[in-house]
Amino acid sequence: MKNRTSASEVSATLGFPSSETVQGLRLWKAFVRLSPSQRSEVLALVEQLATDPAPLPGGVSGSLTTR
Repeated sequence: MKNRTSASEVSATLGFPSSETVQGLRLWKAFVRLSPSQRSEVLALVEQLATDPAPLPGGVSGSLTTR
C-alpha cells in the first residue's frame, strides 16, 4: 500500500511555488512537447536574442522623433 500525501500537507511543509516557478514549468512542458527540429529552432532563437544587443529606444538610430 502506498503512503499518499495530500497536496495540502505538501504545501504546508514546502510552501507554494512562486509564479515564476510555475511559469517556468509550463514553458518546460511546452518545450519538451516540441519536435527535435522545433527545439533546435527555439534554442537558436534564444541564443540569438541573448547575443544581439538590445535595440536603442526610439528605433534603429536611437533618436526619438515626435510628429
